[in-house]
Amino acid sequence: MQKKKLLNLNKNNQGGSLKKFLIITGGSSGIGFATAKIFKDDGFEIINLSRSSINLDKAIHFEVDLSTSNWQKSLESNFKDLLSSADKICLIHNASKMQSDTVESFNNNDLREVIEVNLVSPSILNKITIPFMNKGSSILYVGSTLSEKAVPHMSSYVMTKHGMIGLMRSTCQDLFGRFIHTACICPGATETEMLVEYVQGNQEALKVMASTLSENRLITSEEIAKTLFFCANNSVVNGSVIHANLGIQET
Repeated sequence: MQKKKLLNLNKNNQGGSLKKFLIITGGSSGIGFATAKIFKDDGFEIINLSRSSINLDKAIHFEVDLSTSNWQKSLESNFKDLLSSADKICLIHNASKMQSDTVESFNNNDLREVIEVNLVSPSILNKITIPFMNKGSSILYVGSTLSEKAVPHMSSYVMTKHGMIGLMRSTCQDLFGRFIHTACICPGATETEMLVEYVQGNQEALKVMASTLSENRLITSEEIAKTLFFCANNSVVNGSVIHANLGIQET
């Protein structure tokens, strides 16, 4: 049924305008959902990869758990059917796993899951998608303020978000001259479900986070989505680390 839907989509697009696709992980909520909406309004077909479905008209959803192995097998043939005639693709690695741990207290299996979601799955998805990318396509990584700094009790998250910048820079170098650009956008404290869950709904903790930003407020998902959209359409950012954090008070 899914394959039939993809073939019908390609048929309906024949003879039409530029065929643009957004492939995003974790697009069912937060930054991912806000980003999908902005790209859809610009004429992109939306492909979401996550455990939860995306509530967006005509979006294609693949139910995958990026913390596991072999999730990509279900995508490879579908991507071939769907993307073989794509003119432009933006791939955004947005899904992320965050947990509280330290360099001496982490759980082995939990650490492996964080690495799978934050680093291994973007690498595999790159490998699957890049063969379909033409000039003007892009690969964007959603990092974090903790991509270039560290705080206590966030060891696995800090480690993998630092690694994401390395992956982005490798993407830039390995695709040099192919006119496929890349960047890592690093949001500050953004009011998402993941952040609220991390602080266990503690409103005081959210207020403290907001107080460290220049406008004394949390960032919205829509603001990060607009930043991602800008980066997707401006190849001058190739290889850049872009901090979208409202300005953080130095301590």
